[in-house]
Amino acid sequence: MLEFIPLLMFATVCLVLMLGYPVAFSLAGTALVFAGTGILGGYFDPSFLHAFPSRLFGTIQNTTLIAVPLFVMMGIMLERSRIAEQLLDSMAAVFGRLRGGLAISVVIVGALLAASTGIVGATVVTMGLLSLPTMLKRGYDPKLATGVICATGTLGQIIPPSIALVLLGDILSSAYQQAQLNMGVYNPKTVSVGDLFIGALIPGAILVSLYILYLLLYVRIKPQSAPILDDIEKPSLTTLMSGLIPPMVLIFTVLGSILIGIATPTEAAGVGALGATLLAAAKGELDIPRLRDVGRSTMEITCMVFMILIGAALFSLVFRGLGGEELIHHLFETLPGGVIGATVVVMVVVFLLGFILDFIEITFVVVPIVGPILLAMGLDPIWLGIMIAINLQTSFLTPPFGFALFYLRSVAPASVKTADIYRGVIPFVAIQLLLLAIISYWPVLVTGLPALLK
Repeated sequence: MLEFIPLLMFATVCLVLMLGYPVAFSLAGTALVFAGTGILGGYFDPSFLHAFPSRLFGTIQNTTLIAVPLFVMMGIMLERSRIAEQLLDSMAAVFGRLRGGLAISVVIVGALLAASTGIVGATVVTMGLLSLPTMLKRGYDPKLATGVICATGTLGQIIPPSIALVLLGDILSSAYQQAQLNMGVYNPKTVSVGDLFIGALIPGAILVSLYILYLLLYVRIKPQSAPILDDIEKPSLTTLMSGLIPPMVLIFTVLGSILIGIATPTEAAGVGALGATLLAAAKGELDIPRLRDVGRSTMEITCMVFMILIGAALFSLVFRGLGGEELIHHLFETLPGGVIGATVVVMVVVFLLGFILDFIEITFVVVPIVGPILLAMGLDPIWLGIMIAINLQTSFLTPPFGFALFYLRSVAPASVKTADIYRGVIPFVAIQLLLLAIISYWPVLVTGLPALLK
């Protein structure tokens, strides 16, 4: 019976989180309760807790994680300085005379904004406030409008440079090295955040293309759902370029410097944060109150991430000390289908956990547990990372518990029914499941580009 205590511990922390307690303290508190009970019961070795300070010190020394506050600052600066709003206006002017053009503009701007923030809630709320009133005013079907906004808001999970991929890449790097050491490979290969960024490019482009293709087909079948904006004023070339080029140059500079190898993700994040600040200043949208607001929001999000990281580090130590790693390994070995069966089970569990946990908790808690085992079974770490990211993205979009739906509901007008939001996202959930099937069948879509650029 003692061997199932790690599963009880995992179920307990999920229950505590569902009750609404803060994530970081739920993870750490549950771990300490089970560790204390285990020490009293004689089935937990307290020496596991001695490794906790060294883990914290390792986190402090981890330069990859410096990218987190820098990318967060870049995204918040673009959002608070109205650059995202200007970008949406420019895109709407370009595509406005095309049926469904406003929805296509939301997809493109949402993809760029998601790339810069990497935070689902921030992107959904921003796009909901910026574009939903306009779409409804222009006669768009609420189902189509809300579905597009929710779907594009979750693109921050997969489109680099993404906070989710930064954190996932760092955890997978450790898991990959641990898996190789467990297999007796004492000169282990490495996988970096940059590799994950490169691996996400093609799936991200495919997903955005599938969204746009779906919109074009939908408005052709139901033209009344997306009226043509005949009255939209065509902007001058100068106005158009001033709205489009600066933020796109910034994002492509950040990505390009990583892809061609002249900057690490951390260095590129620094360039992005500075570039967003200079861009806001050049557009006259930067003042002391706004800079203070951006700094405060960046600090709050960064503190949240690192507090969760500390709680998750303690949780994983206690989980391992209670024999959780051996239990999971044994369960995977007994599953039918070998590595395929184990991968399917992990994907289903991660999908379901996405209903109650954010990507940060899943990345810090679940991936360190299952990652080394799956990677030791022969899975490619880049492919596994992208599969997990898309899987979580789908989970955050799936009714009735998807986080993106709650975020949009909080800013949507009362005239928009919750049922409309649910019905609107279902086609996009199907598109994301299709993408998962595509990259499962053709993993080279994920692994090919990183291999080519090495």
